Amino acid sequence: MPQLPRLLERSLPAQAPHTLVERVLIPVTSSSPPGLQAALTQDPWSKSGKYALGWVYFSIILLVFTIAIHLYHWMSDRIRRATYKEEVAKSSATSSPDDDFEMANMPTNNSTQMFFPRHGPIPQQQQQEEEETFLSFTPLNRLIALLRYFFYRPLPVWRIRPIQYLRIRKREISFPSPGVVFLVTAALIFVTLYCFVPQPLYYASIQFGSPPLAIRAGMLAVAMMPWIVALSMKANLVTLLTGIGHERLNVLHRWGGYICLFLSLVHTIPFYVTPVWDQGGLVLFKGYFRGQSYIYGTGIAALVPLIFLCVHSLPILRAWMYELFVALHVPVSIVFLGMLFWHCGNYLTSWNYLWATAAIWLTSYLVRLCFLNWTNPRRMSWLIGEEAALTILPENAVKVTIPSQVKWRPGQYVYLRMPGISVFENHPFTLASLCSEDFPSEYGEQYRDMVLVFRPFGGFTRKVLNAAIDNGPNHTYRAFIDGPYGGMRRELASFDTVVLFAGGSGITAIVSHLLDLIKKMRDSKAVTKQVHVIWALKRPETMEWFKEELRICREYAPPETVHCQFYITAAKRVGPNGFPFPPPSPSRPVSDLVHGKIDKAFHGIASKRNSALIRDEAGGDPEKERELRRENEDGISALPAPTFLPPPKKAHTRPNKPDKLTIPAVNTNLHNANNKSFDFGFPSTPTMLQKNLMRFAFLPTANKKTGWHTEYGRPDIPFMLKGLEREFGKRTCVFVCGPPSMRVDVQRCVASMQQKVWGGGENGRQEVYMHTENYAI
Repeated sequence: MPQLPRLLERSLPAQAPHTLVERVLIPVTSSSPPGLQAALTQDPWSKSGKYALGWVYFSIILLVFTIAIHLYHWMSDRIRRATYKEEVAKSSATSSPDDDFEMANMPTNNSTQMFFPRHGPIPQQQQQEEEETFLSFTPLNRLIALLRYFFYRPLPVWRIRPIQYLRIRKREISFPSPGVVFLVTAALIFVTLYCFVPQPLYYASIQFGSPPLAIRAGMLAVAMMPWIVALSMKANLVTLLTGIGHERLNVLHRWGGYICLFLSLVHTIPFYVTPVWDQGGLVLFKGYFRGQSYIYGTGIAALVPLIFLCVHSLPILRAWMYELFVALHVPVSIVFLGMLFWHCGNYLTSWNYLWATAAIWLTSYLVRLCFLNWTNPRRMSWLIGEEAALTILPENAVKVTIPSQVKWRPGQYVYLRMPGISVFENHPFTLASLCSEDFPSEYGEQYRDMVLVFRPFGGFTRKVLNAAIDNGPNHTYRAFIDGPYGGMRRELASFDTVVLFAGGSGITAIVSHLLDLIKKMRDSKAVTKQVHVIWALKRPETMEWFKEELRICREYAPPETVHCQFYITAAKRVGPNGFPFPPPSPSRPVSDLVHGKIDKAFHGIASKRNSALIRDEAGGDPEKERELRRENEDGISALPAPTFLPPPKKAHTRPNKPDKLTIPAVNTNLHNANNKSFDFGFPSTPTMLQKNLMRFAFLPTANKKTGWHTEYGRPDIPFMLKGLEREFGKRTCVFVCGPPSMRVDVQRCVASMQQKVWGGGENGRQEVYMHTENYAI
């Protein structure tokens, strides 16, 4: 085809336009080359915009399915709570006495069924059955349980051993959930097939147009931009429609960026496989793209910032230089969007998606102004922020108290900026307090104390700790809040049984949920019958963080509904030679003052005496008994007494092979004067912790029936959930916030429980829902 270049040169217009309209409308004649005829008939360039619509349809289908599931759960939960509230109101109206002089029948006083009505005949006892027609749909529940059986199962956690000479610390690398892996894999398969299955991949010559493979991949990459930006915004429409917080959508944002990079490379490589400077293609390029010094300059200008965004967003690099990541990610993204406008040149429908991206971005930032505490002129914090106080808690934890007029829900989090400590740093923290009238603030009637509790590691959190140490507790700081965001998609009050797992500082994400649930149970607004709290912590000093909140839960919860178990997983151990083992944590050296710390953690336990001890101490004197009871009511109720009992054959702690230590109990002359042996249940030889706890043997041990006790060791989560499963109601929620190993154990167990839902298990179980709280999913 030696005459083809001259033929193409004669076909060029005298003044080439900046669009390719004339190029795609070249008439096909008998003298046209066969390759040109095929290029204009087989997958023509003018109709390549349809590939961008393919991604739009794929995303909309996933969005609609998620919205449908969310609406189903939202409606069923609301109907369930409303039905329960109506039943309670009806029972209260029929069981209350007519006047103050009517005495209640003690055996049937608390019954919801009127065995002895005041008027009319005695009703026949009817078995109450739940209306499945509108509360739940059994086939759909079984289908959801089947999906959860696979998607709840965790991927293995990689543990990196420390390497001292490389300064590599011990790390646990957790992967996204199987649900995220499924979505990402489905999206990757879809775009790959959509690029490579349609034919042709290349034209016979670069003279006849750009490679179709490159055009398809480019349009798909451009069509992903609005979704990638929408999933990254704190205030976005996807969160509003699906109830999924942006911190969970962020993982899809990152993987969407990686897929966009893959498509960009697929878009770039074909232009180097069939270079434009071969076979006379350069003549066409110069005719239609004037003023460019390098042929692929605009493409490289857009590809470089995309590669940078994807590389520095890798979890390892993001955690290593988080402050730099926050400072550069948004500016580089703006540069990337601008380069895309330049590169696409309004060809096909590319600018439609780019303008949609810019509109979503701008709208999100405008909506975020409503989430800032200093942008509302009707608040005292307008332009100046809130006033915050810092308190140092045991284990070097920091408590930030911010009286604010901002409203929040349990489990939400805020971004905190304190210019007096660091001007440019803005970090997320979970709200550990409840926004309720039951917890007023001393700052004023319209204020509620926003409490943030965290353990400092480095960067901003370390600066906050240093400022609290240097300035003392009486110094206040200006706090600028962005939020609240996030929270659970479902309400705990809609489940019959709730199980809460916390590991270490993960208790901060559970406290507000627990307080809110107990408040609703007290007000008969929750269908929950049983609440189990399992908190694994290294040292008992950590209990001081939320000692008052736990006291409120124990005193104000309905009787025998809340069961708390505390597991102390680390303490000073003594070896066979009498010397202590190395400390379990390098950040806190072990000293001989462990008993002093134990005193502080369990201060006030003996002051909370029960009625039997008060009567015994009063010795029949009514005046003294009233005085003792008055003192008991005025005192602060402490945490439950720790019990170190020998684990039974099926204990919640892992069995230990060494023999248990049996220590004689101390004779206190308060409750029992007989000396009896007391088994603390510690393994191997006596430790310093055991010796320091011996003098607490006179305390009344926690009754297992109350469900409040403390144990030494790590909880055996699989066996614990297996035992609690026997008491599960029809709908159960398992909430976990802790280290990766704890989440993996809980996820594996809850995934196995789905078999009794989709398989039609006993007790008519309808749902076992799991919520994992982890910011970096």
